[in-house]
Amino acid sequence: MSEITLGIIGGGQLGSMLAIAAEKLNIKTVVFSDDIDAPAQNFCRQFVTGSYDNKEKISEFINQVDLVTFEFENIPFKTLNEINKLKPVLPKPSVNRLVQHRLAEKDFINKLNIRTTRYVSIEKKSDLDALEDFLPGILKTTTLGYDGKGQYPIKSINELSSLKIDFSKEYILEKLVKLKKEISIIITRFSNNKYEIYEPIENIHEDQILKYSKIPAEINEKIFNKSKDWAMLIAEELKYIGTLCVEFFIDRNDNLYVNEIAPRVHNSGHLTINAFNVSQFENHVRAVCGLEQIPLIKISNAKMMNLLGNQITHFRNMEKFNDNEYFFDYLKKEVKEKRKMGHITTLI
Repeated sequence: MSEITLGIIGGGQLGSMLAIAAEKLNIKTVVFSDDIDAPAQNFCRQFVTGSYDNKEKISEFINQVDLVTFEFENIPFKTLNEINKLKPVLPKPSVNRLVQHRLAEKDFINKLNIRTTRYVSIEKKSDLDALEDFLPGILKTTTLGYDGKGQYPIKSINELSSLKIDFSKEYILEKLVKLKKEISIIITRFSNNKYEIYEPIENIHEDQILKYSKIPAEINEKIFNKSKDWAMLIAEELKYIGTLCVEFFIDRNDNLYVNEIAPRVHNSGHLTINAFNVSQFENHVRAVCGLEQIPLIKISNAKMMNLLGNQITHFRNMEKFNDNEYFFDYLKKEVKEKRKMGHITTLI
């Protein structure tokens, strides 16, 4: 019986599924969230709510746990760093600091001789005027923003005058590739050169939000192997502990590009719960808690669909699912348009 108590920062669906995986391993969980209605409180042993700069609440949280992990990357580095002085934070806070800044992240990837899309730093509006060869592109805030937030697609230089962009923030302009498809690699690193790595997952986005994922991905062997190699190289260079996702673009000429690194369990990996003997969530808990590494075995091909906003209602009202269907309701109190409310995985 494990005596470990794991702290999880973030109370959304990823935190919920980490708590479920930990419970399976007899590990207690305490979730800290700045959202009083965070759904993960339905799945953890203890729940603490407060802002990320509330020292009293943070102290209450860390006094209950042996180590800390997190479900999303936009947690203030200062908060994670202060916690790390008292209890181990895994993956380490320096990883978060890197990936929280898109420019630093891209520079890091390129220094490993891994291809990304072309990009340039934008600090003021006039920086955009001479960058027509980077269009069409996407202007993104260098920090924060996810699921399309803080992102501005730009097709031509003529669109710049109509965009309402706050140039008190720093931006990065990324040139769009002629996209054939998107894939992701989910890898769990336990220690030096000790990994469990899932096969590439093919993803379809709608309005910059992940809608569908499936395995196997329809890709050639070269991309299959290269995407895995690049993910391992990134995880090793970061000296990462836990589950990591690397998102990739494939262009029409079958060139592979790293889009971004997510230093956490990932939405595209939900299908690992049912399609493998060990899910991405369980592997993350095993890695950060120093538990046994179990070789991955694929059980089935699978596809996953995110249920956004009111789409959840139909599935909540269904009385029965097929034997190969697995419905997950995140138990979020408020239904909002484009909000991830649940998902359904189908083994195929």
